[in-house]
Amino acid sequence: MDIPELSPADARACLTHGALLIDVREAHERATGMAEGALGIASGDLQAEPATHLPAADREIVLICQSGRRSMQAAVFLAGLGYTRIASVHGGTTAWGAAGLPLVQPLQSDAERDFNERYSRHLLLPQVGIEGQKRLLASRVLVLGAGGLGAPASFYLAAAGVGHLRIADDDVVERSNLHRQIIHTDASVGQPKVLSARARLLALNPGLDVEAVQARVTSHNIDALLEGVDVVLDGSDNFPLRYLLNDACIQHRIPLVYGAVERFSGQVSVFDAGRQRGVAPCYRCLFPEPPPAEFAPNCAQAGVLGVLPGMVGLLQATEVLKLLLGIGEPLVGRLLSFDALGMQFRQTRLAPDPACPLCAPGRAFPGYIDYAAFCSA
Repeated sequence: MDIPELSPADARACLTHGALLIDVREAHERATGMAEGALGIASGDLQAEPATHLPAADREIVLICQSGRRSMQAAVFLAGLGYTRIASVHGGTTAWGAAGLPLVQPLQSDAERDFNERYSRHLLLPQVGIEGQKRLLASRVLVLGAGGLGAPASFYLAAAGVGHLRIADDDVVERSNLHRQIIHTDASVGQPKVLSARARLLALNPGLDVEAVQARVTSHNIDALLEGVDVVLDGSDNFPLRYLLNDACIQHRIPLVYGAVERFSGQVSVFDAGRQRGVAPCYRCLFPEPPPAEFAPNCAQAGVLGVLPGMVGLLQATEVLKLLLGIGEPLVGRLLSFDALGMQFRQTRLAPDPACPLCAPGRAFPGYIDYAAFCSA
């Protein structure tokens, strides 16, 4: 059966003569406007249960989508089921609007409208969609540090709709931070970083729960900080804290998204040994002991190109979203390094250490140690 393709004007004429006009786009797509008089039924729902949504098989039915492709596919499917008076609108809602025909906004609550508009580009991705976006909104992430790495990472996690962000940092904003810690402004100088960050994140996405923890992270409060968290993003700048985070994440079986920068280079990886013992390495497998201080200066000692933490922070945020959504291949067992001056990326495979004191299979958690003394030794 050849499916007729109607112009928007002809489709509207059919509607005035009793035809049923059905918009087969998803609800978030219809939120931007749909043809006046159309009934919204997503193509998947329509094809799954046509008898529930459609009248008799000889009723005149006109389908419309955004461009005409999905409506034609749905029309072919329905014709195969015996619907004899089925048509598709050529050019879809785009052509309908271009022809000057009226578009209407479907009835939505304020929360539904915000969800559909704010995350519209995520909702178009099959790997995310409505269910994935709801999963992000229900997720909890600990961002350790509101500085060079935590600033860009938390900005994009908030924009992506990660529902609960817990940000821990005991520092205050200094003017020397501003060339790389983009979440803060000149007016924030002297304020606690977590409060400055919280204000900017809620200005970006007011519906989130942003928890500001103004405290130095130690072995005494790390367990409380990890409570209920799905993923940890490491934005620290010192080795004692990195070892503490590693050990705590293994103990609590939480994936740790690691990042580090120095001058013109950066590193990113995902350590998930707590959930994948003997398969995935931990931070200690990569660094069994910290390097001497002269070989690992921090940004205040060595300097850093301002965009470098942004590049690493965005890569970290990407890994967090992949872990929360369960998509792609996270950087587990891989260390991604890049040199900004040469704009070269390199990937190194990491294997778990069978003798690792923290993540080796069957190894009991030894408890937290004096990490500052361990690193200074």
